[in-house]
Amino acid sequence: DFQFAQRKRRENYGDERPWGILGLYDHLAGIRIDVEWAEDAAWRRTHKEPYLSWSDFQQTRDRGWNRPFFTYILLAVCTAMLIASFGVNGWKVEPLSVNPMIGPSAETLIKMGAKQTSLIVNQGEWYRLFSPMILHAGLIHYFLNMMALWFIGKAVEQCHGFAAVVICFVIPAVGGTLMSAIFLPEYISVGASGGIFGLIGACLADICINWSLLFSKHANESDEGTRFRHLKVLLWLFFDIIINCLVGLTPFVDNFTHLGGMIYGFLCGLSTIERLSTDFFGIATSFWSKLRNICIRFAGLILSVVFIMVTTAVLVDSDGAASPCSSCRYVSCVPFPPWAGEDNKWWYCDDCSRVTADAKLDSSGYYSLSLTCPDGAIEEIDLSDQLVTDRQWIRRQLPTFCRKHCDNLFAS
Repeated sequence: DFQFAQRKRRENYGDERPWGILGLYDHLAGIRIDVEWAEDAAWRRTHKEPYLSWSDFQQTRDRGWNRPFFTYILLAVCTAMLIASFGVNGWKVEPLSVNPMIGPSAETLIKMGAKQTSLIVNQGEWYRLFSPMILHAGLIHYFLNMMALWFIGKAVEQCHGFAAVVICFVIPAVGGTLMSAIFLPEYISVGASGGIFGLIGACLADICINWSLLFSKHANESDEGTRFRHLKVLLWLFFDIIINCLVGLTPFVDNFTHLGGMIYGFLCGLSTIERLSTDFFGIATSFWSKLRNICIRFAGLILSVVFIMVTTAVLVDSDGAASPCSSCRYVSCVPFPPWAGEDNKWWYCDDCSRVTADAKLDSSGYYSLSLTCPDGAIEEIDLSDQLVTDRQWIRRQLPTFCRKHCDNLFAS
């Protein structure tokens, strides 16, 4: 029955190509479907009921309450919030040097509920631990995340249900934001990335739980080349993670949310994702293996809750400004490209885009500028030799003046 289900699925969808997390998870999801159909066929044969064809069985999985409703809802909410953020920003996008994701300004994102540690700790705006998961820095960020959510979220929800996908998305999203708030208090950040990485972590947990079965001769036509397939899968998993971490090096997107979300997602996945039964394939499971599986299942969710409680306590005790790791900002944002001059970067990773200044004017033009640096220090800049008369030119040059004259480029 199982091998028949595999053949019918391959006739409809072709051979799996288990490349990367999504490809490998598709392979695992296919094995789950085949096992479910084979078990259904065995039950019907035992009870002398008519067989349900594989195509009819597949259609029943895509109808009714088995549809990915949480994924649909999240897509709709994220889309609505992106449109709203552009509306609050005056239906315009910021320059690529300010926001390379083709999106609104930092001030707009803060109004919409972006993570800003000082507001969370000092103003009690704890909703900012939750609101970033439905916000995005711009069009590029939105489309990348929504594509990942559509493929990964849909696959996880249809395999494991509504409750599992909610747990594996929301807890990692909040946990990742907590990590970001602690280690990157000077940065604002938004995005569903923490939750999406949580789903990726849950996929990894599912793959690890069923690793021996995934590449066994029981679930595959042949075990030839298994070592090569293992190596190829590991390389693609590593490649997927590296690509997503590179995206995290841009402004308003941070890798602490990504990596924190993946860790929390892995732990939640250990507890919420159902292990494929090896009994179906006639593989004996020892008492100690069963005990180990039960311990792992309980430990994952317990550790997730404990870590969130601990990180929340650390955040509450912080001043909302100082990071316990001052160099950690470079894990999440790097000015790019490195070969460009200081005035010609595509984007920067400081707070100079948010500085203000008071300009002094006489009959010949603006002759002096009192620049308020990101840390609150005041710098006096002499403009008398430049004959500046354009106020908008001064406004555009404020970030450049900040980088040239301020000692601290980050808000304290």
